[in-house]
Amino acid sequence: MDIDSIDYTDASLATDPYQHLDYLAAHQPVYREPHHGVVMVTGHEEAITVLRHPEVFSSATLIVGPDPWSLLPERPDGDDITEFVNAHREYLPQNDQIVTADPPVHTAQRALLMGLITPKRLKENEEFIWRLTDRQLDYILPLGTAEINADYAQPYTLLVIADLLGVPEEDHAMLLARRGLSQMPGTRPGGVTRRESAARTTGHNTLEVFYDYFSEKIAERRERPLNDVLTGMAQSLFPDLRRIAEEPQTQAQLRANHDQIPRFVEEVLRTEGPILGEYRLAIKTTELGGVHIPAGTQIFLSNGAANRDPRQFGCPAEFQSTRENVRRHIAFGHGIHTCPGAPLARSETRITIERLLERTSDIRINEEAHGPAGSRHYDYMKTHMFHGINTLHLDFTVRD
Repeated sequence: MDIDSIDYTDASLATDPYQHLDYLAAHQPVYREPHHGVVMVTGHEEAITVLRHPEVFSSATLIVGPDPWSLLPERPDGDDITEFVNAHREYLPQNDQIVTADPPVHTAQRALLMGLITPKRLKENEEFIWRLTDRQLDYILPLGTAEINADYAQPYTLLVIADLLGVPEEDHAMLLARRGLSQMPGTRPGGVTRRESAARTTGHNTLEVFYDYFSEKIAERRERPLNDVLTGMAQSLFPDLRRIAEEPQTQAQLRANHDQIPRFVEEVLRTEGPILGEYRLAIKTTELGGVHIPAGTQIFLSNGAANRDPRQFGCPAEFQSTRENVRRHIAFGHGIHTCPGAPLARSETRITIERLLERTSDIRINEEAHGPAGSRHYDYMKTHMFHGINTLHLDFTVRD
């Protein structure tokens, strides 16, 4: 493969991003690509090293793209640019979010967050997830068909997080409306289109639509403290359910053995997790995998490739629902930046699959939307950072 000819940011790679990423993971786990001067980290061991050393690899440029210096006022010289980056974070997107913070700020923020998201609160939240799952399925299953992302996943994930954060259920409809969503499948409140909804949530900080609401609630909690979490809000991507609908044998196995669902979910996350990669900025000159990395180098940390590193996972491109070491994947990150919502995402997916299988006798890909078996077509997100289908139309046969 002529790997140097491939621009990893090319949107045309979105349909099948793994061909070149798998090659890099197997042959050049740390690779300085020639198009943007970015160092791509695709090896599992090397990715773990980056994630474990935030004092060398800063998260400040997490979502900036290949060229963070186009946003900053200047590019400093030297082998340690830590002070410069910390002094200029306001120029970078999502700069007020925990995901772009580094220690010691990140340490304090995460300690507060994890101290509030207690096992007791997660258990209470899971009870809500069971109720919400059936409530959402009550809407879509009688229709016999649904676009699973808009009609189920987007309102579902938002409301699960809202419940975890202590948002009263009477405010859920308002939050959906602010996000341009509805609990009712196929509708948008106030005639808001999906494009308008997306426009509302793009920009420097995509969670601004919720700031006023949560600022007010936090002020209320200072006056009347409650045992809940109102420290912030995060978006989440729902794992791909396509494999269940596409593979009747897999679907039958899961119907017969619900205890296989958790490991099935982990293997989906490993092989086709929603995060293809994220950025780090080398703030100190270092070396990784034999590659010299000067301070100021933008790093593309490819979670998706590291999860398919043949040195870590045998036959990595093969889906094995009984893979023993599957939990070594880094779909949720690693170390201090392990996603705090990982247990929540796992519960959402496990419960959704379990109830969907219990309440249906068959789940199929909608052929009108995606074509017949053998010649399917899907509209993938046109980005090198995320991997997912924009729309997934499923048909259901409801169990008698």
